[in-house]
Amino acid sequence: MRLEEALELLQFFVSTQTRQHLNTLQIAVLRGAWENQTYEQIAETYCFSSAHAKTFGAKLWDFLSQILGTKVNKKNFSVVLERKAKEWATDVATDGVTDVADKLSVFPEIPSCTHHPSVTSAFNTVATVATTLPEVPSGQVPLDSPFYIQRPPIEQRCYDTILQPGALIRIHSPQQMGKTSLMARILHQARVQSYRTVTLSLHLAEKSVFTSLDRFLQWFCASVGKSLGLPNQLADYWDDILGSNASSTDYFENYLLAELNSPIVIGLDELDILFQYPDIASDFFSLLRTWHEIARYGNSCSAIWQKLRVVVVYSTDVDVPSSRNRSPFNIGLLIKLPEFTREQVHELAQRRGLNWNASQVEQLMSLVGGHPYLIHKALYHIGHQDVTLEHLLPQYVKKGRIYGEYLRQQLANLQQHPQLYEAFAQVASSPTPIELERVQALKLHSMGLVHLQGSQVMPSCNLYRHYFSASIGS
Repeated sequence: MRLEEALELLQFFVSTQTRQHLNTLQIAVLRGAWENQTYEQIAETYCFSSAHAKTFGAKLWDFLSQILGTKVNKKNFSVVLERKAKEWATDVATDGVTDVADKLSVFPEIPSCTHHPSVTSAFNTVATVATTLPEVPSGQVPLDSPFYIQRPPIEQRCYDTILQPGALIRIHSPQQMGKTSLMARILHQARVQSYRTVTLSLHLAEKSVFTSLDRFLQWFCASVGKSLGLPNQLADYWDDILGSNASSTDYFENYLLAELNSPIVIGLDELDILFQYPDIASDFFSLLRTWHEIARYGNSCSAIWQKLRVVVVYSTDVDVPSSRNRSPFNIGLLIKLPEFTREQVHELAQRRGLNWNASQVEQLMSLVGGHPYLIHKALYHIGHQDVTLEHLLPQYVKKGRIYGEYLRQQLANLQQHPQLYEAFAQVASSPTPIELERVQALKLHSMGLVHLQGSQVMPSCNLYRHYFSASIGS
């Protein structure tokens, strides 16, 4: 039995008993268990913490034990599914095709897992649409999701670049534009090439990590080593006299990279946190640039540094400092994710099972533009009949509807910064683009609230204009 067949069968059992589906995180753990991955490896692959993977996994095995009527755990999961598949195939042969079709017709979203010749062709035609998984738009779009929309030629450029020695890819866009989802796919492509990958989110670092450059770089080196399964050897390489930049360079060059026979790709997510600590950020970014350049020097050290490739993800708009030769923000491949086009919104609507025309696509985009998260959220709820397209018209915006919680959170973020709050109040209430102080304009752009038009700004979509002009003015 193949993994996909096992998942199809399991989805069927879960659906018939609970009228629900396995969610994407459950499927991630199941995929990892099938491939004999540790929880740490599963967490790295799907970009969540190993502690969460373990806790979530324990609950999943209890749940499946109830569904399947037998004890299920990480080690015996595949064996149990194999046995259930044989039992189900026997039932198919005994009950007949009509009975099987009747059973599955109640749940048309679940593809058939049987290979009975009379029904295989019928179920192979089931399309991958919204009902495949009840995937609520939130955070990274899973690797196996049918709802990830490519934005050519961005993905292919990234996949080609990561194969280059010493590659550095910078994914920079406002919040919730799909940066982490793209990074996950770049890392996946690297793993396909048998590269080692490490995913580090700065959200996982405790506040004490940012008390000094020395403390931060030790955390960084130790975290990379742990993800690679290498013991912590910092005591043997750290030299207080040479300094933390030199020590971390030595640690990578003579230990981490030296221990690997294949290239390593490090994905750094939530890099924006580091901007809160300018002194640490300046030295760390300079270090990344130095490592990138060593790989290109062509000297005796270049070969080992060519094994290191880095992907950084950030929302903060960075003005390149006066010392341009120390910044990593003017080298490597810069990716700025654009909003979805009308064609891409239409394609996503079809994947969600919505038979929309151009007019309906235009109606949605007139409110939220091509903002990926806002588009995903609308199509998910419309596809599940929680709301109609008409209920997303401007006159309903203040009532919240599906965007209420999200908009209130954005408003709360603004209220924590009175000057930014005042600035956006002007933007939201103005029918035409206005000019703001540059720092304020860049911060609002990083939050995804405004579009920049030269020295002027305007709300990035009518949803923000309608909601914030009413909320801030009230």
